Formats: sequence, C-alpha cells, structure tokens
Amino acid sequence: MTGWIVNAAYAISGAMLVMMSIGIAFSAFMPALDRWSRGYFITFFSVLLIYAGIISIDMMIYDNPEMASLLRVIAISEYLCFSVLTVMPMPLLLHCCGEKQLDSVLLRAQIMMWCIFCMMLLATQLCDMFYYVSSDNQYYRDPLFPLMISPLAVIMIINTTALIIKRKKISKRFFLALLIYILPTTIFIIMYMFFDGVDILLSFWMTLCAMTMFALILTDNMKKYMQQQREIANQRASIMILQMRPHFIYNTMMGIYYLCDQDSNKAKQVTLDFTTYLRKNFAAIASEDTIPFSAELEHTRAYLAVEQAQFEDSLFVSFDTPHTLFRLPPLTLQPIVENAVKHGLNASSDPIHITVITRQTTTASEIIVEDDGPGFKPADDNEPHIALNNIRERLELMCKGKLDITARKGGGTIVKVTIPVSNK
Repeated sequence: MTGWIVNAAYAISGAMLVMMSIGIAFSAFMPALDRWSRGYFITFFSVLLIYAGIISIDMMIYDNPEMASLLRVIAISEYLCFSVLTVMPMPLLLHCCGEKQLDSVLLRAQIMMWCIFCMMLLATQLCDMFYYVSSDNQYYRDPLFPLMISPLAVIMIINTTALIIKRKKISKRFFLALLIYILPTTIFIIMYMFFDGVDILLSFWMTLCAMTMFALILTDNMKKYMQQQREIANQRASIMILQMRPHFIYNTMMGIYYLCDQDSNKAKQVTLDFTTYLRKNFAAIASEDTIPFSAELEHTRAYLAVEQAQFEDSLFVSFDTPHTLFRLPPLTLQPIVENAVKHGLNASSDPIHITVITRQTTTASEIIVEDDGPGFKPADDNEPHIALNNIRERLELMCKGKLDITARKGGGTIVKVTIPVSNK
C-alpha cells in the first residue's frame, strides 16, 4: 500500500478507537439508559472497539513476512467481530418492541445464517477455500469469497425487513437510528462481497453509523427520561396532597361543628373556605402543567382562612401581591405557607406573622414568603425540608425556576421563589 493510503488507514482506525471508547463511557454513565440498554451498548461498542483494534494490528503486521501465522489469526478474529456486529441490531429492535428474543423467528434465522458463516470461516482455515494468507504474509481472496460473506448480507437483509415490519411499534427517532446503521451497512457488505479494499471503509462507516444510531437513541431516551422525571415530580406532589395532615382535617371539621352553635355565619365561611381548599388540592392532582398565580393565591388564601379560624390570636397574615400575571407549578405557594404555619405554631407558643410578597423584575417573577417564627434547621423535623425540596424539583422541571431559603434577621425564615420571565 502507498504511504498516503497507510496514513489514512491508521487515522481511520485511530478515530474508530477513540469513538468507541467515548461510546463505552457514555453508555456506562448516562442515566437516561435503562439497565438492559446500558449493557447492550457497552457490549456493542466493546465489540466495535475490539474490531478496530484488530484492524490496527492487521495494518501493523501486513508487510512483515514473518507474521503470516499471526495474520491468519487476525483475519479470522476480524471476520468474527464483524459478523457479530451484523446480528446485534435485532436484539435491540426486539427489546424496544417488547418482544421476547428467544421467541423471534427472525432472530433464529439470523443465528442460523451466522452459524453457516462460522462453519465456512472454519472451513477456509483448513483448505483455503474462500481466502488465504501466503507464506510471505499477503492476504488473497478466492473467487468463492462472496459465498462466505453472503450469510452476513442475508442477516442484514433480515434486519432491514424486520425494521420495516416493526416500524409502527417504535418511535420515529428510533426507526431512523436503526435505519442509519442497518441500510448503509447492508450496502457496504454487498459491495465488500465483490470489491476488495473496502474493508477499512466498511469498518469506519459502521463506526460512524453506530455512533449516529447511539446518539439518536440516547436523545430519544433522554426525552423519555426527562418526561419520567417530570411525572415523578408530579406524582410526589399528588402524594403530598393525598397525605394531607389528618389532624388538620379533623380539627377543621371539629371547629366547624362547634362554630355551628357559637357563630353560624362564621361556620358557613369556614366551611366555604375549607371546601375551596379541598377543591384546589384535588384540582392540582389533575394538573399536568403550570397554573396562573392567581389560582395558587386563591388556594393559599383559602388554606390560611381555615387556619386563622382556629388560631385567631396566634396567626397573622398579610399579602402584598400586586404582580399576579405569571404562571407556576401547582402547589408551590400553598405548601410553603403551610410549612411556615405548621412549623411556627408547633415550635412556639408565640404568635406568628407571615407575609406573602410578589414582585416583577426585568428577568423574573418573584414570590417571597417571610415568617417571624423560630426557623427550622436540618436537625429539626424533616418534613418541611422534604416538601420544599419537592417544590424545588418541580420548579426546575416545569418552568426552570428556583427556590432559595434564607434566615430572616430577627428570627424566622425567608423562602424566595424565582420564575424566569420567559416562563410566564
């Protein structure tokens, strides 16, 4: 081979080694991949890495007459790795379709063709039927060489057929990812059957197609992963709603019971406020998107009205909310205020003052909840922290917002919610 061809071949094999190493690293550490997919892609890229390494060794010893025996081992190893790569798309396709691999007729047909290829590969080691390595370490193809490669072409044709048949069971992105790997590889294998010297291009093309396929599947999985995280956050919010404090409901109902004799008008108002509170809670369960701040504010006012009916002399609330034209995840403000009430009233016999403030800046909408209670620390009751962490996760996922907690001068806590302007 001429010098520039050798240099190009070394560059291609080096690029293959680097790309496959990156593929293995991404497969091992990407959280978007499930356990099966992670194991599959690590195996897939490992086989490609070994394949690239074998090609590199092949080029190093190709012109050395003393390496004829090693070249025979390299050749059979190269063909075995290559053949495994033709079978690997089918298990991935079956997995994504939710089908059992052992029950697949198409996979069984591929395995049968692979076994035929292996038998022919073994036969040529005994009688130089399809290719041979000369005593001076030169590789030659026999006229029957296409016959040996034909089972691999059939395997790729089966892959293409299976992908077309099962295309409605997978996403468009996944279909495109597999098509990018299967179709060009099939064409190159058919070319390789009849034209010598395209093996390095075939291996490099398979590497590029494999990385492209992996990137498309990874982005598809990332999208599903983010959706799952959002659903998990919403489920946590739903659980938080469904686990409303039993004593809060009990005390409210008993308070209404006694108010019916003492002050029937006040009992009606508390009943109305409590009904609004419950309605807003259960509406939040069904909500999958952000809601207007005005709706969240109504929910919060209803909750505080119920609490103030029970703690008239202990709970004082003020609102300074001129800015209301923005959206936020459901159950953002109300749980923050509830944490302040619960922690303040349970931890101290002194009255607690809560202030709810909204304001608009050039870049964001802000909600500030201040209280003059005792404040809480990590060593205290864990429940307020869990609720606030839940809010923080939903803010980040649903509107790229954030939640900050700081100590208030003179005692108490300040909770600040910031929602970017673009998410109004």
